[in-house]
Amino acid sequence: MKVGIVGVGFMGMTHAQAWSETEAQIGGIIAETESEAQALAARYGAIVYPNLEAMLPNVDVVDICTPTHTHYEMVIVAASQGKDIICEKPLARAVEQAKEMINTCRKYGVQLFVAHVVRFFPEYKLAKDAIDEGQIGRPGVLRLSRGSFRPKKPVGNWFLDEAKSGGILMDLMIHDFDYARWIAGEVKTIFAKKVSSGNPDAPIDYGLAILKHENGAISHISGAWAYPPPTFRTHIEIAGDAGLIEFDSDATAPITSLLQSRESDSQDVGLPSSPLSESPYTTQIKEFYAALQGHKSARVSAADGLAAVQIAEGALDSARLGKAIELENLAEVRS
Repeated sequence: MKVGIVGVGFMGMTHAQAWSETEAQIGGIIAETESEAQALAARYGAIVYPNLEAMLPNVDVVDICTPTHTHYEMVIVAASQGKDIICEKPLARAVEQAKEMINTCRKYGVQLFVAHVVRFFPEYKLAKDAIDEGQIGRPGVLRLSRGSFRPKKPVGNWFLDEAKSGGILMDLMIHDFDYARWIAGEVKTIFAKKVSSGNPDAPIDYGLAILKHENGAISHISGAWAYPPPTFRTHIEIAGDAGLIEFDSDATAPITSLLQSRESDSQDVGLPSSPLSESPYTTQIKEFYAALQGHKSARVSAADGLAAVQIAEGALDSARLGKAIELENLAEVRS
């Protein structure tokens, strides 16, 4: 299997390292300029191509690690040439684009996977497994937070152009939108707020969203670009009718579970610790690689990517309009 990687920023380099730990061959690299691609191509013995069209005949899989607003066109082109695709999150900038991307991949019979890497972080997966095993009963309230420093790049940074990236609600908080849906199921309505400091010397962005799931569960999700680099913090709190799961990235214990016991009023049960034996990005790529070979299904699909974009787009609409947004049922597209 030959993989072509599009983009040589942090994600492109991270994906390349992950692919090098599989039996796949990195066959091609594309960047904005060929000179930018040379170092990564030399490291993995890959060929530098001037554009996607030139690379497609020589690879089996296209791994798209470029800015969000470029995903749509690249997926359409790669799918039309019969190439399987890995696409960084968000799948697209808009729901209608994501729908067309999925339908095009179906038309040409190619696989499309979306890199929602939080599902591969061991602490998040441990919490999911505990819930699936019924350890806390039925989840009723989820509180998820994610905070880091605001992306700082030269003028023209696409991250800070909401038309291209979706801003904090889509680029950062989509991680937790996807995770909340993975835990509590489909989302029915969303109400969101977004504020910015407006100070170019001390830029701060903060987002807050409340999701109501179809089963009645409520997710409270916050995101912040407000910390000094290199700070990055996450927190999970999932309350069920039989107990609570909590994870704090600043805590020494990777994850704890407070369970209600039939024998006593409360019980403190420590779940197994999860030392990071490998990068979750590597775990993710290995799982996609196995799925591409038909060995197993992946825990995240194109349909999941579409649903996450829908929630994020709903959050943007809610913040703009100042009211709750009811989400369209996408069952037909996802089936």
